[in-house]
Amino acid sequence: VPGLVAMQVRAIAEAVVARTRAGGAPEAEIMVPLVGAVEELRIERAEVERVLAEVSEETGVPVHCPIGTMIELPRAALTAGPIAGEAEFFSFGTNDLTQTTWGFSRDDVEAAFFSAYLDKGIFATSPFETLDRDGVGRLVRIAVDEGRAARPDLKIGVCGEHGGDPGSVHFFHQAGLDYVSCSPFRVPVALLEAGRAALSGTAASDSR
Repeated sequence: VPGLVAMQVRAIAEAVVARTRAGGAPEAEIMVPLVGAVEELRIERAEVERVLAEVSEETGVPVHCPIGTMIELPRAALTAGPIAGEAEFFSFGTNDLTQTTWGFSRDDVEAAFFSAYLDKGIFATSPFETLDRDGVGRLVRIAVDEGRAARPDLKIGVCGEHGGDPGSVHFFHQAGLDYVSCSPFRVPVALLEAGRAALSGTAASDSR
């Protein structure tokens, strides 16, 4: 939609200016979703930087917002190195990454055949509740390794329900992620399991 990105970025930038003038120290970040090719992010990044510079010049308040992307498509995970050249942070959208890796919609299949898959042992647990380490988890590890190889200071996290699942939190620690994000009611569990993972003696990835 022409002008939509510029409008959204201007709103964020003007909020940063307002908080800065009020004596705050805002740390806004801009995350571009559903990137499948580095060229998409490169084009969006140029537009974001243009608007940030425009607002900075208009207001006299320097506005810098780190620009990153969601990793929620298998192709993004498999081309994370080039994408990291344009992104200052990654956030794995594990709900969508699970859907696009398995090739089905959660809303369509949970009521249709998940119970049969669980009964037959195809799933030990729903891949939307606990991360599928063999498939989706492998994509996460590839993206972490290749992203950090291209940009060693790349900040990497995860957002979605997996961020509050105990088993998934331990996997994310091992894979070298910096943080998890989840719905508010799962924050206590996420905090507890993140602490357990850090104290368990399980080594984190060298890419962390």
